[in-house]
Amino acid sequence: MECLDAKTLSRKSKRINNDNKSYIYTVNQKFNFIITANKLYLPRFAEPEILRLISTNPAIVVVGPRQVGKTALVKHLAAQVPGQVVYFDLENPDDYNKLNNPSLLFNPLKDHTVILDEVQRVPTLFPILRSLIDQHRQPGRFILLGSASPELIRDTSESLAGRVAYFELQPFSIRELPVEIDYRQHWLRGGFPDSLLAGDDVQSLEWRENFIRSYLERDLPLLGLRADPMLIRRLWSMIAHLNGQLLNLATLSKSLDISSPTVRRYINFLESAFLIRQLQPWFANTRKRLVKTPKIYLRDTGLLHALLRIENNLQLQGHPAVGASWEAYIVQEIASRLPARADLFFYRTHDGTEADLVITRSGVPHVLLEIKYSTAPKPGKGFFIAKKDLATTRNFIICPTPNSYPLAEDVDVLSYLELDKIFDA
Repeated sequence: MECLDAKTLSRKSKRINNDNKSYIYTVNQKFNFIITANKLYLPRFAEPEILRLISTNPAIVVVGPRQVGKTALVKHLAAQVPGQVVYFDLENPDDYNKLNNPSLLFNPLKDHTVILDEVQRVPTLFPILRSLIDQHRQPGRFILLGSASPELIRDTSESLAGRVAYFELQPFSIRELPVEIDYRQHWLRGGFPDSLLAGDDVQSLEWRENFIRSYLERDLPLLGLRADPMLIRRLWSMIAHLNGQLLNLATLSKSLDISSPTVRRYINFLESAFLIRQLQPWFANTRKRLVKTPKIYLRDTGLLHALLRIENNLQLQGHPAVGASWEAYIVQEIASRLPARADLFFYRTHDGTEADLVITRSGVPHVLLEIKYSTAPKPGKGFFIAKKDLATTRNFIICPTPNSYPLAEDVDVLSYLELDKIFDA
């Protein structure tokens, strides 16, 4: 299958129309690549929900890791927002300096939609935005973009309570990709646009290594993490090697020669920055002794592979971590699709009964999932015991097969291409 990148798509599009206006190159039944002035934009599943939030709230905060595509997405949607739109990049010194008197700046723009990018750089702005909204409340007045940080969430929650909606933009999911991009490219490189669409695997890995370096040396400190970048690099790498395992703070503390509370604080910060995921165990009133320690995952498998020094798919297939990597890949895919009032857990007892994922709705176990990197999966006895324990009637074994099929009573093998079926009922 062809390894598709932005340059290739741009060439194909130029054969359709060779001007600088917006034009469309159809790549599958659901989506188009939209190229404006030779810049590639991949439409996102998030677009309708973000437009809905803009139309019903005076302010919306779009958060997510740096370079996940927040700016490109919101600029693209700006054409669909009623009225005029004004954009300020607060990493640009000129735009930053314009905020010396924000009331004077924004009052003439009260009938505009104002986009403020990297808004966490000016936390003093939030109380002023609250006052401006209260003076002239209308939907879509402010769209705030920020690289996630605990400070950003706290400041907007306190200052804009009742006036703001939140949306987390995640890296590209497999369901957002054109048919020309094989799932193996997505799994290896991850969902950050510049990594996914790089010209080849070497360029993709270089981008991810630079991303990690920049995050450690620049972005995490700017977001408020006060720690030695080399120490955080070691922690991040150790988490990569522990991917999919139970979190053991004592082991990490001993290896890093820092206290367990400090390790916990650093891990919580990385989670708030949307770089890792702590998957909590499901437990309720039961006679069984259940594991109550979270499992830890890197959210983006491209970053996972960079930290593990996996350069290409051949190395990935022969690596001891290939099964854990596949598990992390599917966990991220499912987490990105969770509907409202649904939550994700794992299930494990001290006697070895376990299931990789439990999806609950309104606090009740609804779906049980096992993730296997095999085209002929055979779930263990523990999965069927977990099925009985939780009384789930929808149970799936997810694997890299193109077709789904029934395996046992109330248990189906589910293709990675059909994950949306998990949420059908």
